[in-house]
Amino acid sequence: MSQRPLATHVVVIANPTAGRRRRGRLDAIVTGLRERGVTVTVRETAQAGDGRALARQAAADGADLVVAAGGDGTINEVANGLVGGTVPMAVVPLGTANVLANELGVPRTPAGQCEMILHGARRRVSPGLIDDHVFLCMAGVGLDAHVLAELSLGLKRGLGKSAYVWAGLRALRRLRLPPLVVWLDGTPVAAVGVIVARTRFYGGRFVVVPSASLTAPELSVCLFKRGSRVAALRYCLGIGLGCHHRFGDIDIRQARGVRIESADPSPYHTDGDLRGSLPIGVDVAPRALMLVYPAGV
Repeated sequence: MSQRPLATHVVVIANPTAGRRRRGRLDAIVTGLRERGVTVTVRETAQAGDGRALARQAAADGADLVVAAGGDGTINEVANGLVGGTVPMAVVPLGTANVLANELGVPRTPAGQCEMILHGARRRVSPGLIDDHVFLCMAGVGLDAHVLAELSLGLKRGLGKSAYVWAGLRALRRLRLPPLVVWLDGTPVAAVGVIVARTRFYGGRFVVVPSASLTAPELSVCLFKRGSRVAALRYCLGIGLGCHHRFGDIDIRQARGVRIESADPSPYHTDGDLRGSLPIGVDVAPRALMLVYPAGV
């Protein structure tokens, strides 16, 4: 006897510009769900903020599960529309880095993703919070935010991950990282770059803070102390090789509350999308989000 699906009314919120070459995978998932008797409604985003609004509407209309199909930015928007509610969110990765999908262990095949959507484990997680906006993977200040400021979305669509390399080279060429004051539970620490992590993975499958977890009561914080081009290149190489935690000018801490300040204008991002400028306060969100994990993970 086949297992009864945990969802019968699914709304898929998809970013039509994310992963154009992967859209056949999403079509296969939608077809597979419908073949199993699930009512599936597909809604596409047209501009920034649509994911949040569409997710809220889906919950109000009685959906018992929302699928966020796109990159980490689209997933972030959908999560902001569902956080604090009872409707679970599943993830279909169609983006460039797909950090959250890697963290959750989302299957790579449409059949596996259908199985996860219908029978996966529902778990409450605690995102990070800046003002009234939650993030699921990370918030960043410093080199990574400057790379995103240099990133061309058109180049990203055409080149994928290679576009980040080009943007990184441009950011390094004009690199000037102002000093930061990072308050960890009220204690000040000097740095030039900060990653506040809720997931282990970063930029795909690079591990920045192995202890980071969406269910942890504290934020995981990686502090970068030097702002020269040589130091930035060494940090990138260290993260790529997984040995950055041994560097004397990198400090990894845990804190329940983080505040980041700078005397100079400094951008920050959440989940790979630029959000604004410092100062910011970062906390663990008091309202939970229900995420769908593969069964057995």
